[in-house]
Amino acid sequence: MSKIILGFVGKLASGKGTIAKYLAEKHGAQTVMFSQSLRDVLDRFYLPQTRDNMQGVSRGLREALGQDVIARVVAQDAQTAASTIVAVDGVRRPMDIVFLKELPGFALVFVETEQKVRHERMTKRGQNPDDHLISFEEFQKKDVAEAESLIDEVAKEAKFTINNNGTPEELFAQVEDILTKIQSES
Repeated sequence: MSKIILGFVGKLASGKGTIAKYLAEKHGAQTVMFSQSLRDVLDRFYLPQTRDNMQGVSRGLREALGQDVIARVVAQDAQTAASTIVAVDGVRRPMDIVFLKELPGFALVFVETEQKVRHERMTKRGQNPDDHLISFEEFQKKDVAEAESLIDEVAKEAKFTINNNGTPEELFAQVEDILTKIQSES
C-alpha cells in the first residue's frame, strides 16, 4: 500500500487529535503535529505549554526564520515517517499545506464542529494546562485569534469534510470512509 498522508484542518478542539489518535490505534498511523516543535521549544526553555506561549513561539519562529519554517519541518516529518498512514494534526495556514501538497498520497481533511461543542470538549480534555479555565466568551475570542483566523480559507482546499458534532463512532465511520475512498483511488 502506498503511503497515505492525511492533513487535518479544523478550528480549536474540532477533533483533529481524536482522529489522529484513532488512526494510530486502529491503523498504526504515525502522527505529525504542527504544535510539536513549538512544545519542544517551550520545554527546552522550561516554559508552560499554554496556547498563548505556543502562539508566541510560532509567531517568533515564523518572523525570524520565514513563514514556512514549521510547514517545512512537518512536511519532512510526514514524508520520512515509517508508517503507511500519517496523520498531520494542526493545519491552520495556507502556508501549512504548500509542502504537504507536493507529497504523494497527501489529502487535506476539514473537520467541522459547532463552536459550543468544541468549547465543551476543550474544557473537558485539558490538553493544555489552561484549557479547563476558558469561558465560552474567551473561547469565542480565541476562535478569531491569529492562529485560527485562516482556517476557513485553508478548509476550502480540503478534499474531504468530516462532521464531528456526533458520537465518536460516527466520527470514526467517516474516517474509515475516507480511507476506503483513498485506497480505491490508488
